[in-house]
Formats: sequence, structure tokens, C-alpha cells
Amino acid sequence: MNNTRLTRLARPLAAGLAAVSLAAAAACSSGGDGGGDSDTYTWWDPYPQHEDGSAWAERVDACGEEAGVTIERTASDTTDLTNRALLSAQEGTSPDIILLDNPAVSTLAETEMLTSVDELGLDVSGVDENLLAAGVVDDQTYGIPVGANTLAIYYNAEILDAAGVDPASITDWESLTAALGQVTGNGDSGITYAAIGTEEGSFQFLPWFWGAGADLTQLDSPEAEAALELWTGWLQDGYAPDSVLTNSQNTTWEEFLTGEFGFAVNGTWQVNSAAEAGFETGVIQIPARNGGIAPAPTGGEFIVAPAQADTDRYEVTRQIVECMTTPEGFVETATTFAYYIPPTADGQEALLEAEPELEPWVAAVREAKGRTSDNLGTDYPVISEQLWTAVQNALSGSATPSEALEQAQADAESAME
Repeated sequence: MNNTRLTRLARPLAAGLAAVSLAAAAACSSGGDGGGDSDTYTWWDPYPQHEDGSAWAERVDACGEEAGVTIERTASDTTDLTNRALLSAQEGTSPDIILLDNPAVSTLAETEMLTSVDELGLDVSGVDENLLAAGVVDDQTYGIPVGANTLAIYYNAEILDAAGVDPASITDWESLTAALGQVTGNGDSGITYAAIGTEEGSFQFLPWFWGAGADLTQLDSPEAEAALELWTGWLQDGYAPDSVLTNSQNTTWEEFLTGEFGFAVNGTWQVNSAAEAGFETGVIQIPARNGGIAPAPTGGEFIVAPAQADTDRYEVTRQIVECMTTPEGFVETATTFAYYIPPTADGQEALLEAEPELEPWVAAVREAKGRTSDNLGTDYPVISEQLWTAVQNALSGSATPSEALEQAQADAESAME
């Protein structure tokens, strides 16, 4: 995959996702008054790297101008933004609009601090259901995804050629494992991924977990055990390095860029870096256990509207949100953040017209799944912590996959009582 046009550097939005404070989640909105000024609308987002005057800031301003108002934008990192949003709901000072990391949407919605899309009069019928699901709580939808990123498998084409591996032949776990054997048998390293004991570890394990048919409500199922046995087997057979235990997604990528690995699990945000690598790269989907594309977790933000005491403000809020979520708007977000995939079929088609090289990522997003889907809501951070702990215990050899997952299920149930 070569694309010299992809020059922007992307923030790995899937990385570093922390569980939000469950104590803070008990906050209940008293109805903010937004910016107060009818000509000024307040906007919070998690993009402090995009300063005033950046393409992103100018785009936000343009949507305000289109609605006839000025947008007062405040940017802060993802975790701080979520905590500030919860606090503002308690204090009645919520902004008009927030771009919020998708796993946190259900947390804020359960505090009743967000307006639903129905209340705002927004049409979300064109949004892919698998992406919209992260914002659905008790059959109500809160916000719209502005785009999504997810995981796939990058490969080093030179290493695969030397080992006689055709990437198109990798369609399930068996064929992938066979390819790893060919690569390592030829003297190169197999696959690297992030199994670190944080949300990043869960994020990278979920495609294999879901791809086996496992469910987050039952961490110790036979399907979950099969997924964990796959990862531990790769370590035991020398197909993956011991460093996966401490690898973040960034360090995993650094390993891949050495040119020593045949494969690396990583995300859409590495498209530019892959194009600039010192070797030819390509992308394949993460295969499900018995074939097909495994559901990978979605990263990315939702645009949400906190409840306001002055409900007359909602009309302009709706106009601003609609400006951000047109097919053209989705494509602009996709290219600004290199690369978000639009959450609608129209947006995806428009993106592929501009950047046909992104087809593997569009396919991955179409099969992706929100981490808080299945109405997990605020239970997800608890479950995720036990999942990454089980992965750590099994890969370190301190427990078998079965033992690690049985303990994870018991601890998750205890924590959610």
C-alpha cells in the first residue's frame, strides 16, 4: 500500500483509552446554559494538537458561521474532557456541543446529561448501525459518530515475498498461523501486537475475542478461551515476541517499522507512517476464527449535545451538528485526521473516490463493533479491565488461558454487583 499523498500525521485515537471514573458517572445534569450568549456556542473536543488556525479549528468555525453564530472552542485530552463534561453537568455549565470518545457516550447518557438525537431532530437513519451502536442506551441514540478508526493487520510485503506467503491466502486463524510459521522459518520475526495491561490491550485483543464468537458478558466461554490460546500459542511457538506483554500500540508500530516483522496489528492512524516506511507495506483484514472478517473495535468520537436549560438553543446546535455530519463533512474529517472512515455509506463512497487506497479500512470499519455495544454502558470499563488482566496472566504464564478467563469472569461479576 503506497500513498504519498497521505501527509498528515494522525493521533492514535484508539490508543490510551482510559476507563472513566465511575464515581463521577453518578453526576446528573441540572441543565447547562451553554455559552449563555445567543450568538456564541460553546464547543469542547479532544484535539488539543489542533490549535487555533489549524484546518480542524477553521472547519469548526465554518460550521458556526454557517449557522450564524460564533463557536467558542476548548480542547483538552480525552480523559480530562470526559471528567470535565461530567463535572459541568453537576454545575449546570455544560457546553452546547462535545466531541466525545465513543466508549464514554453511554457513561454520559446514563447520567441524563445528554440530549437524544430525537430531541434535537437529527436524522441518523443513514449511519451504519454497528458504528451508531456505541451511542445507543436503552433504545435511545445520543449523538452521531463523526467517523471511525479501527484495527487491521499491516504486512511487510518484502518479508512475505521472501517467505512465499501470499497475503490473499490469509483468510482464517489457521492460514494466518501457517503464514507466521513460514515467515519465522525464513529467519524473520512473525507478528507483533499490543497486549499491554491497559485498555489498549483489550482493544487489540477484541478482534480475536469477537472473531472466535465470544461475548463480553461471558469472559470464560470456550470461544474466549480459543482466542486467548491463539495468542499464547504464538508466543510459545516464537511467532510473536515477549515484548507484546508491554507493547503499547505505538511501540508495536515502532517494532514493525524496524523492517524485521512480517505482520503487525495496528490501526487506521498508521496509514501515513506505513506509506513512508522503508519497505513496501500492505493491509489485510483481521480474520475471524473460521473465516471472514473479525469485528474489530471502533475508535473515534461522537458529536453529542449536552442538555441545556434554554432549549431554544437546540435549533442552532442541530444546524452545527448537521454541518459536521454531511457526506462532505465526514470526508473532510476523514482527511483532516488521517484517517477516520465516515460512518455512512455515502460518506464512505465519497472517501473512496478521493482515496481508493483506503478500501481495506472501509471494509474493516463496516465490520467493526463499538466496545459498549450490546448495551454494556458503564459496565464496559469493568469488563475490559478484567479482560486485559486475563490476557496478561495467560501470556506471562502465571495462569492457563482457561484459569485466567475464569478468574476474569468471577472478578467482573463481583465488581458489577
